Amino acid sequence: MKRFGPTRKEFLEDVALGVAGVTLGLPLLTGASASAATSEMPYRTLGRTGEKISVLGLGGVQLGFFQDEAESIRFVRTAIDNGITYVEGSWDYFKGMCDERIGKALRDGYRKKVFLATKIDGRSKERAAAQLDDCLKRLGTDMIDLIQFHEVVYMEEPERIFGPGGAVEAVLAAKKAGKVRFIGFTGHYHPDVHLKLLDTAFKRGFRFDTGMIPLNVMDAHYNSFAKKMVPALRKQDIGILGFKSLGGGTFVGKVTPGINPVVGRFKITPAECIRYSMSLPTAAVISGMGSFDELNRNLETACSFRPMSEPEVARLLAKTADSGAAGEYEWFKGPAGLAHKLGQGDYA
Repeated sequence: MKRFGPTRKEFLEDVALGVAGVTLGLPLLTGASASAATSEMPYRTLGRTGEKISVLGLGGVQLGFFQDEAESIRFVRTAIDNGITYVEGSWDYFKGMCDERIGKALRDGYRKKVFLATKIDGRSKERAAAQLDDCLKRLGTDMIDLIQFHEVVYMEEPERIFGPGGAVEAVLAAKKAGKVRFIGFTGHYHPDVHLKLLDTAFKRGFRFDTGMIPLNVMDAHYNSFAKKMVPALRKQDIGILGFKSLGGGTFVGKVTPGINPVVGRFKITPAECIRYSMSLPTAAVISGMGSFDELNRNLETACSFRPMSEPEVARLLAKTADSGAAGEYEWFKGPAGLAHKLGQGDYA
């Protein structure tokens, strides 16, 4: 069996101990990664892939809410024209419409300007292969830079993905055929599920290229991905993609059933939320922006980015400590997150 990095025993010991914590046990950017603010889009290396991607990524789900397709295409191209190179969709977003719109936006030379990612739900080889081919067709390309196993949230899913006839067989075959370059995963329910996914992969001599995890100002207080998953991903040099930086919008006023928005309550701005997530060792923070105003705001935050100091992080997290302790506003870490998964996609 091929070996890389630490032994499995060392890997599990490091996860159990946690890797050197700084502010409130969080790993923050240090050294060369903690560069001073610039007036241009910063780019970071995506783990061991060696690819440089924009620190702000465009999540494609909001493209489905644009009433006018031409406007959604202009939105994607405006993001790219302003330095965003990471663009992603998903097989299940609006029944494939979001990937279709991304594909149309990437015509006329735009495809070569981006690192293109999407996600599949299938856990069997058959379903994963079919979904991947759907994505290629919808995106209008013969090669996707990053394919991700979408929403890995149940403890039994790692064995399904890596078991006989599992989805990993399909994506490895696609990689061999030149249809995909890199393989990753996403999920937002509990870090222990992802730790099991990494361990299951490790035992089979497989290492993911990327992991997309929720990283936000509430996460540090409850089932923290920053504290448990970031060190584990860094240990294997797996590229870290952060999302849910605004709590799916809940932190800034979006109404989520059963959850009161926290806008104004903690006096935390969207820019602070994004900047906090970027101050963790993420390659990119993926934001599902649904308007040109949101795009411009996030572009300004990214292009003026300066990593938060430890005192700044401590002050920010002190504001959210009480409310964040029970995971009240991270709905995706609770039953609502599981219900969301069951209502989306095809996980056969």
